[in-house]
Parts: sequence; C-alpha cells; structure tokens
Amino acid sequence: METMAGQPPQALAETEAKIKTAREGKWKFMEPLMSELTDQSLQIKILSDPAALGEVRRKVELFACRMGFDADAAGKVTLAVDEALTNIIRHAYGDRADKPIEIELIDRAGELSITLRDYGCVVPKEKIHSRELDDVRPGGLGVYIISECMDCVEYQSAEGGGTLLVMKKRVTQREEQNNG
Repeated sequence: METMAGQPPQALAETEAKIKTAREGKWKFMEPLMSELTDQSLQIKILSDPAALGEVRRKVELFACRMGFDADAAGKVTLAVDEALTNIIRHAYGDRADKPIEIELIDRAGELSITLRDYGCVVPKEKIHSRELDDVRPGGLGVYIISECMDCVEYQSAEGGGTLLVMKKRVTQREEQNNG
C-alpha cells in the first residue's frame, strides 16, 4: 500500500467523490470514511467534521496502547492528534465539515510515526505557532500542546497542495517494562 504522500491524484478524487455521495444523503456517514489496521500501521480517512474526532481518538489511543505506550503517554499522543485535527478543520478548511483528512500511524520499531494529510489552505511554516502562554484566553495553544506531547513535530507542504504534519513519539523503556 502506498503512503499518503505517494498517493496518486485519483485517490483524492475518489475520496472527494465518496464525500459528495455522503453529503447528498446516498449513504449515512457516521464513522471515519475508511480505517485499515495492520500489525504495524493504522490508516484512517475522515471528513473534516468534528463529529468524526471521537472515533479517531479512540482508534489512536488503542493503537498507541497496543504499541506499548502506558495510559499517560497514549493519552498525550491522542491529545496531540486531536489538537492537530482541530487545527486542520479550523485553519486549513475554515471550519468546513466536508473536506478529506488522512491519518496514518506507523509503529517503527517502538517509535510511533503519525502523519496527518490535508488538502486545504497551506499555512506558511513561520506562521505556525502558539500564542504566548501568559496571554490567558481560550484557544491558540494547539501547536504548543502538540509540541509538548510529541518528541518531534514537522510541518511540510504536500505535493498537490495542502499540508503534511509528521509527529513522532518513542515508547520509553519504563513504558515497555510497565506494559510487558
């Protein structure tokens, strides 16, 4: 199976056609559009609808626990993915609920690699930052939370438009021992 970055343009067209069909009411969209689990990876395709985030959080947390993350670390990974998806919905798609998002989790020998792919507005890397922590008000801390929860966070422009967000977190020896 090709990775998200290597998918042909027809894959996006097929996803958008399924979304259009769903929005026209020809079938009811309640869960992620597609979810595929193997021994080493989980791929999820959803619409940019906040209603899909609960199921994504559940699947991400289960995958992280299966990899050997303890409950606290799995919760942090899940929080980072949720914050990133919320940012995609809000900033890349302007709160539209009908745009595709692709999520890929890969177990790379004890390091979890998560890639989120959107096809929305590209935000220049220099503009991706959280607000000052002493500026007390709701919102604006997603990027900070993501960077605190993950070991590595990298934003890339995606071929054909949109953004790839790659986040990584390593299972620590303590977590492996607690789960083993």
